Amino acid sequence: MEEKKTLHCGVVRGTSFPPSLGFVDKSIMHPQHGKICHLHFAKPEIESQGNFRMSYAKAADLLRVAEMAMSRFDGISLQDLTEEFGCDHRTAQRMMRSFETVFPQVDIRDDEDRRRRWHLPRHDPRWLQAQGIRDSELAALELAAKRAERDGAPDEAQRLKVLRDRLLAAMPSSLARRTEADAEALLEAQGFATRPGPRVEPEKRLLGVLTEALRAPFTVEVTYVSADGSTSERLLEPYGLLLGIRRYLVARPVAGNSRMRRFRLDRVRQVRIMGHSFARDPDFNLASFSAQAFGSFHSDAEYSPVAWRFSPSAAIVARQFVFHPEQEMTDEPDGALTVRFTASGHLEMAWYLYQWGDQVDVLAPDALRKMVAPHRRADFPALP
Repeated sequence: MEEKKTLHCGVVRGTSFPPSLGFVDKSIMHPQHGKICHLHFAKPEIESQGNFRMSYAKAADLLRVAEMAMSRFDGISLQDLTEEFGCDHRTAQRMMRSFETVFPQVDIRDDEDRRRRWHLPRHDPRWLQAQGIRDSELAALELAAKRAERDGAPDEAQRLKVLRDRLLAAMPSSLARRTEADAEALLEAQGFATRPGPRVEPEKRLLGVLTEALRAPFTVEVTYVSADGSTSERLLEPYGLLLGIRRYLVARPVAGNSRMRRFRLDRVRQVRIMGHSFARDPDFNLASFSAQAFGSFHSDAEYSPVAWRFSPSAAIVARQFVFHPEQEMTDEPDGALTVRFTASGHLEMAWYLYQWGDQVDVLAPDALRKMVAPHRRADFPALP
């Protein structure tokens, strides 16, 4: 007969909850002993006597810590907890002391930087089945898949759907059906819909081939149409994809000066995997490379410091935007906002700045200021 244990999590700061308040049950599989543990939490809606909602939240936080400690190969540190829960270092220490009490089988060690790390052994795969997947987590997977489809990443969207199906398959059918129904209601309540507006429809076949080449990685031969209309065959070492209104393949030509380049996917006619791999440059960082451009286009000749000054009336709106990953914002004494970053792509900047009418002044570079000046308008009824 299956042994059952009961853990009563009804104490906050040394105060026990009266039995008359009622409890909420949650059953989980102990990750080491494989026994069913029934946890009784004080009902979260009861707040008239003590911090009952806080007790429920703390118990849920410990379960989240257990998930993190089991899913990460090298365990978790106090810094991981401060980032995950938005707490300070002392609170993270108290949380881990409680965690060690509830999960005595935790493995504790110090890493190379003398930081303490906690790791839970993965002895029992039924831990995931016992925990299940919550409706909010299922809805997040659905949203991520929809966004991937919208942003022209059908391969990632398909993988997210496969992950969703695999997680649901690991759950009891009754619980899976209820979770799916709750997630569908949550998606409807959030009102998610594909954002309207112009975008280039991706060529799914080409994206699928490029994804396979990037995973290995393999060199590819592409049939590419240049800006002047001429067609050529290019042998490339692919490093990544930049998604946006225009989609680019970041690759290094095998022949030539070996500099990394961007190739517009709408100009790629065919892609063929050549069947032999290459060694990726360990010093190359796709995020840093893409940050050299404001949008998708990069030019060494245009790469320079950029400074925009938004008027006091537009500053509140402008402050909500991230114009560039490495931007710096300065509040001016008159209420204006100055944004500074370093990038290239004057034409894409001009396209974007047009939306702000005469509510933004280009302080630098001079070439961009001259490009924007003749087209600033004062009759736009709204800001972006």
